[in-house]
Formats: sequence, structure tokens, C-alpha cells
Amino acid sequence: MQPLLHLENISKRYGAVRVLEGIDITVAGNEFLTILGPSGSGKTTILRIIGGFESIDGGRLMFEGRDLAAVPINRRPFNTVFQDYALFHHMTVAENVGYGLKVRGRPRAEIATRVAEVMETVGLAAFGGRYPAQLSGGQRQRVALARAIICEPRLILLDEPLSALDVELRAQMQRFLKSLQRRLGIAFVFITHDQEEAIALSDRIIVVNGGRIEQEGAPEQLYRRPHTPFTAAFLGENNLIAGTLAAVDGPLCAVDTPAGRLAATVDGPAPPTGSAVLVAVRPEHVRLDAAPMPGEGLTADVADVRFLGANVMIELRHAALPGALLKVRRLADGSAAGLVAGQRVGLSWSAGDAALLRAGPAPAAL
Repeated sequence: MQPLLHLENISKRYGAVRVLEGIDITVAGNEFLTILGPSGSGKTTILRIIGGFESIDGGRLMFEGRDLAAVPINRRPFNTVFQDYALFHHMTVAENVGYGLKVRGRPRAEIATRVAEVMETVGLAAFGGRYPAQLSGGQRQRVALARAIICEPRLILLDEPLSALDVELRAQMQRFLKSLQRRLGIAFVFITHDQEEAIALSDRIIVVNGGRIEQEGAPEQLYRRPHTPFTAAFLGENNLIAGTLAAVDGPLCAVDTPAGRLAATVDGPAPPTGSAVLVAVRPEHVRLDAAPMPGEGLTADVADVRFLGANVMIELRHAALPGALLKVRRLADGSAAGLVAGQRVGLSWSAGDAALLRAGPAPAAL
């Protein structure tokens, strides 16, 4: 099936600075796609290219098989919701929402009907006569969404629209956004640097770094089976233990590390034995054991125990892994009670919960 939107081998430069290289992204007609990456990764440039705010230096931008390169912003079947909402403060909420239809020359009666329908959809039916300054941040965000959907776009672009909201309101708006996208049945392309937000909202995530795509897939797939050190370290916390690939038996691999031989699971073809690799294990997949089985863990010394509300984070050091801080996440149910700094404990995990990665650079700061 032909995708709704296809970015084919897109490249972009600002002078001598490469911003994007070899970007290939497809968007289905009714999916919630998130482009996730740190500041400066190129994610916002991708959105601006789709919206028509930036030109491209190479590749093609195709919409249902049609090249959009020469199509101006106002003729693209997309609408954008910006981080700062971009509302007209001298207009009422109803006037803001109906503005797109007004500039298209639609009759007043039609505009009034459509505004009422859309305001009901976003839960603001009683707020049409107010001005943006009289609304909360979440309400202003809903006005921006209403203005984006009233002209019935085929795709909505969202540029970190929730970043200015507090934690509780942000969670509410995440639930609202996902529910709205399902009800409308249209594609959303969402830009964020927030990993938890991406996981909570998305049907599919594309991780970008340094102007290139690191990995893409369903949230659970990326979380459980990262393919690169960057994805493993950026998409949630991970213990990354460097070593050398010693043996391969199907998807199961043995890795020699300074802390001993460890088992891991590889997705797809394994690198050649002798290759520099990483064993990636999420903190919540690590168990506290008195004596881990060979290949399924190691022993380490407790460095710190931090209470995080519903969870406890235990940080540990291993003498053979200088500079590395191993992490174990446990429910705050008393199972970590009594642990003190300097205490030696055993750490273990299932080989199926340990991902094998080719060694490479991880983010400089997380």
C-alpha cells in the first residue's frame, strides 16, 4: 500500500553544516508517528521540511505519490501545531479556531457550525467567547489543536507542543492527543525529545541523531531491542557493558567482559566473533541475587540507594568496570531495604533481556 507521505533520501545543509543526510521516512494514513531525538538532532528540521517551511537540498518529499517540492505551505494538506501555540491574542477562541476557514472564504454560517463542532471535539464548547489570555496552558493547546483540525487536514504536524506544560497537565494532554488522533483517524507526526512521551503516545518511533536515523519501530521494540548504543542510552536508562563477542549460537551470544563472560541476545545477524560489542540491560530487568549463575550476571558493590516514589534505584560499582555505574530498579516494596553503601550483592538477568549491540559512540550527555 502506498504511504500517505514519503520522505525519500532527504538531505539538508546550512552552508557547510550538514543538518540531515539520507533521511527516509514513510507515514501511514492513520498512524501516530513520533520523531524522537536530542536538541540539534535534526528532528525539527524534518518537520519544517514536511510543512514547507524549509527547502531540501536532495531527495524528494512525496504525498500520495505526488512530489511536494514546488507546493507552497498554504496548499499542502497539512496543518502545524507549534510549541508556542501561535494564537492571535486579539481574537476570541472561536475566532482563532475559525480563522483558517475565514481566509479560505467560507460562508459565516458554515464557519460557525464547524467551529462549534470542533470546539466540542476538543472539549472547549463553552470557551468560544474567551480570549487566549483567559485560558490555561492546556486550554490554549486545545485551541491550537482545534484550529489545526478545522480545515480537515490529511496530516497534523506537532512541534513539541507539550513542552511548556507542567507534569500533570502534560500527562492529561498526552492522553487527550492520543484519543483525538484515534477519533479523527488521520496521521499525526509528533516531534519531541522526551522519551517517555514518545513511548506513551506513538504507534511508531523514529530515533534521529546527528541528522541521521538511528532506528525506527514500535515503542516496545525499540525499548526492548535497541540496535545502536545511542538508541539504548537515549531511549530510557540502560546498563551498557563493553566486551568482545566470544561465541554465537543462534540468537544467543557469549560476550567476554572485564567482569566475566555474559550472555545476550542479538536481533538479526550477529557480528563476527572477536568484534567489540556491548551488552545492554535495562535496570528493571536486573535481579538482586546472592550468587548469580555463570553468564547470567555478576557481583558488584552498592554505591547508593535512592528512593524515587514507586521505585528504588540502586547504583553499584564493579572494580573491573571503572567509571561505569550499574543500575538496578526495584519496586519500593521493601525488597531493597537494608542495602547499604559498600555492601556486595549479586546481579543477574535473563539472556533474553540483554541486547547485544555493536560497539559505538553513545550520547555525550544524558
